[in-house]
Amino acid sequence: MRQRREGGLSLQGERQARRLLRLLAGSWSEVRPSELLRSTAERLLAAHLLRAADAFQLAAALQWCQRHTTDRELVTFDLRLREAAREEGFTILPSKIR
Repeated sequence: MRQRREGGLSLQGERQARRLLRLLAGSWSEVRPSELLRSTAERLLAAHLLRAADAFQLAAALQWCQRHTTDRELVTFDLRLREAAREEGFTILPSKIR
C-alpha cells in the first residue's frame, strides 16, 4: 500500500499484487509474536538500518528457519530489508529490482 500511496505502483499493479497475495496465502507460514521474536527484532534494529515493522518481518523469517539461513530465500522489494536479510544470510528474491 505504501508503494501505491507513493505512486510507485499503479492501480492495476495493486490489483495484481492483491491477487498474488491471495494465491500465496494458502502456502505461507505465519510466525506469532513472542518474547523471542521481540528480542530478535530489537537486535536487528541495533544491527541494521531497518524500520520496526521490517525488523519484525526479518525476525519472523529468522525464527521460521531457526536461524539456519543457508539455502533460505526471502522475498522483498524494500532496499533496507533486502540488505539486512542478505547480511543475515538469506538469499534475496527477486535477485534484482528496478
